[in-house]
Amino acid sequence: MGLNEYTNQNRRNRYAGASAKKKEQEYIMWCIREQLDNIKINKPVRAIFTWIEENKKRDYDNISFAKKFVLDALVQAGTLKDDNRKIVVGFEDKFEYADKSKVIVVLEEV
Repeated sequence: MGLNEYTNQNRRNRYAGASAKKKEQEYIMWCIREQLDNIKINKPVRAIFTWIEENKKRDYDNISFAKKFVLDALVQAGTLKDDNRKIVVGFEDKFEYADKSKVIVVLEEV
């Protein structure tokens, strides 16, 4: 979900945005558990997001807004202790295009 979709959910009614965020985070947490097998990272990290889109319809800022959901899900899944400035010391966004949309997240310990 991008920023525009999330904003529209929040405008629809006051609970729709929270419900949409929860649903997105639940899916992301499932992906985290499938990929990371309960890995815990206790050191500060730099997050590198590679956003892969099916087309060029959405603006970069609309796409990368979803890093909020990803970072919150990493904390909720227990992979990261927190997503504050002491733990996530920076991030980078890269953009690519392919047949299927997805995001690849690399967490580099610093």
